Amino acid sequence: MTSILSPSIGVRTHSFVSVLLHSHPFQPFFKQHKPHSCRPFWLYKRSFSVFSKMTNVGASSPKEFPLGLDASFEEEYAAQSSLLQDFTSIPTIDKAWTFTSDGGSQGMFSMSQPNLLANKKRRYILPCHISKGIANAVSFQWAAFPIEMSNVSMMVPSPSGSKLLVVRNPENDSPTKFEIWGSSLVEKEFCVPASFHGSVYADGWFEGISWNSDETLIAYVAEEPAPSKPTFTTFGYKKEKSTDKECGSWKGQGEWEEEWGEAYAGKRQPALFVIDVNSGEVRPVEGIGKSLSVGQVVWAPSGEGLPQYLVFVGWPSDTRKLGIKYCYNRPCALYAVRTPFSKKEVDQSGTNAANDVAPIKLTQSISSAFFPRFSPDGKSLIFLSARSSVDSWAHSATDSLHRIDWSFSGKPTPDATIVDVVPIVMCPEDGCFPGLYCFSVLSRPWLSDGYTMILSSIWGSTQVIISVNVLSGNVSRISPGDSSFSWNLLALDGDNIIAVCSSPVDVPAIKYGSLVRKESAEPSWSWFDVSSPISRCSEKVTSLLSLRQFSIMKIPVRDISENLTKGASKPYEAIFVSSKRQSRNVCDPLIVVLHGGPHSTSLSSFSKSLAFLSSLGYSLLIVNYRGSLGFGEEAVQSLPGKIGSQDVNDVLAAIDHVIEKGLADPSKIAVLGGSHGGFLTTHLIGQAPDKFAAAVARNPVCNLALMVGTSDIPDWCYAETFGDKGKSSFTEATSAEHLDAFYRKSPILHISKVRTPTLFLLGAKDLRVPMFTGLQYARALKEKGVDVKVVMFPEDNHALDRPQSDFESFLNIGVWLKKFCK
Repeated sequence: MTSILSPSIGVRTHSFVSVLLHSHPFQPFFKQHKPHSCRPFWLYKRSFSVFSKMTNVGASSPKEFPLGLDASFEEEYAAQSSLLQDFTSIPTIDKAWTFTSDGGSQGMFSMSQPNLLANKKRRYILPCHISKGIANAVSFQWAAFPIEMSNVSMMVPSPSGSKLLVVRNPENDSPTKFEIWGSSLVEKEFCVPASFHGSVYADGWFEGISWNSDETLIAYVAEEPAPSKPTFTTFGYKKEKSTDKECGSWKGQGEWEEEWGEAYAGKRQPALFVIDVNSGEVRPVEGIGKSLSVGQVVWAPSGEGLPQYLVFVGWPSDTRKLGIKYCYNRPCALYAVRTPFSKKEVDQSGTNAANDVAPIKLTQSISSAFFPRFSPDGKSLIFLSARSSVDSWAHSATDSLHRIDWSFSGKPTPDATIVDVVPIVMCPEDGCFPGLYCFSVLSRPWLSDGYTMILSSIWGSTQVIISVNVLSGNVSRISPGDSSFSWNLLALDGDNIIAVCSSPVDVPAIKYGSLVRKESAEPSWSWFDVSSPISRCSEKVTSLLSLRQFSIMKIPVRDISENLTKGASKPYEAIFVSSKRQSRNVCDPLIVVLHGGPHSTSLSSFSKSLAFLSSLGYSLLIVNYRGSLGFGEEAVQSLPGKIGSQDVNDVLAAIDHVIEKGLADPSKIAVLGGSHGGFLTTHLIGQAPDKFAAAVARNPVCNLALMVGTSDIPDWCYAETFGDKGKSSFTEATSAEHLDAFYRKSPILHISKVRTPTLFLLGAKDLRVPMFTGLQYARALKEKGVDVKVVMFPEDNHALDRPQSDFESFLNIGVWLKKFCK
């Protein structure tokens, strides 16, 4: 259900791997083989002296191999781990900021790199100076070394760029630290105790930190303080309050509070706060009820002397909190609320305005609104909407962009007209804009004209950079139209763009785009390569990648029926990665790679894990089957109700396509998928049992009838199984009829036919596709005598993205495929 290397069932995917998809109380299904030459010590003669026996114990005892390894594959394990280490160490560019300075601009790049020993990401900053020459030429002068940002959760520059907010979230119940940095020193430092609020949200969804225009106040989203719990002593319940560490007492649990599912276990309700940068005083934003989770806060422009308002996104949860990670089908709206630092004023009716604290719902007529951004002149509020997801129940679908006219004077009103800027694209013409698929928006995404917005969006199997005129609705692709690489927007430098560009065989590189204005024609963009230390990697990796190539294939739809919409009848795509030196007579083994979701996309961007597998000598067929994002709404909506058939047939057709072209040997094909990609993997080895030499499933959906009662998104099971009837059929008390339908859609229906050796990688803390569905399937295969290996990661959730887990996962994948598919 997420990108194969991806974090969640409901993933839309950003970079392709940022999402494949782990002993635990359950022992993995491993066999240990002792070398025949090693005899047990007790078989030796008993006439040895004590000294002889002692010296011979070490010499004659069998070598002990790690669980799951034997002598034949230990060397392979060691060799592949060395190569994987080289790929793993390649840094990832996470964010960038620019600041105006004399003689050009200053840039600041935030990067991360796995720290395998600490099992967490190492984050650091690399500054640079950006200077521009004649003919728009640009030069980046980089600092000699990066600066590690230890224990930093977030960094947010102020609007002028003269200050930097650094947030350090606590490890336990320690205070949250806020630091205000100037150009050369820490100017202020504040500590907010856990009794006031918990960690500041830095998750990319509820996350929101916003400076006001005069840089005196900062609004942010943090966890509510922990609720008080009942205290007990040896005499029973204690009525008076007490501290956790009070001797002779213990804390009970109290009533269970529901969370937002996968990736939010242990996270408390997000709430709004405002801190005064000068005094350090923190105030909660009042008037927001417990049934509304908040996020993505921004300051609203206001006239001089008038009350200040905050605009935020609110997600209601009156009955149940269904999983929200990568699930854009959760209803949400924009709200405006008075800031707690507003001066008390009396309106014309004599009412004290400071007491008017109830949030105002700004988007009454639309079911979804998020990523609010005000235009530079403050006259327009722009936002994205996933209304198609909310209305259809598909966890992700085609976005739309909207505008509300904003007034500086008076109180915001709930009846503002919502203008459609970019509507949902149902069926794009060939080569034309397929619709919006955005996962993030810069805090300041505007060009100097004040009405052109720069965004990253999916376009087929690539990510591109587009410009949107929010007045006319005109959309233009501004990253090179002839590029099959994926482009991701990092920052704006005035009317210039800093982006990162990569492909399955090219590590990320920084690009600089300059706007070229012409009097008699549409503006155009010139793109420049930027030499940077960020894109450097080991000589071994560089050499191996130089021998690989990729292309994006169009796969015709088989058996087009009259019931299919035009968008569902168009060809879908697959990314094919292969050797430049491949002989026409001998094909490299093929790995079929399947993303999760199912409504996400495998992008033509660089994935360290997939590049590692490719460098081992495999071709990759990365299939964006119908239902993937980036091809229009009709293609997305063609899949719900047809999972296990339409998507399976699309994958089989893509495999046959490359076989017919002589690019793959039908006897050497493996399949790899995570989440819904694991659903497809286990379906394929059951429906086409003779087609695959090996399979790998990461947190796979194997039995929907088991998943529906244990997942954080049971509605997903209904939507994908029953299609447009899923929403009306949903109930927490699943009927026997529905359980039967779920079972018949599941891979476990076909398990009697499976013969393919299969590796399972499972996260014991997965709330999205709980491990029991994969474990049940693996045990059933083991019972049948099929070669099975299970690796269980006891502390991982659905994404399996902790550094050590990710490393061990792909090392096991490489060795498993070498064993069965070489």
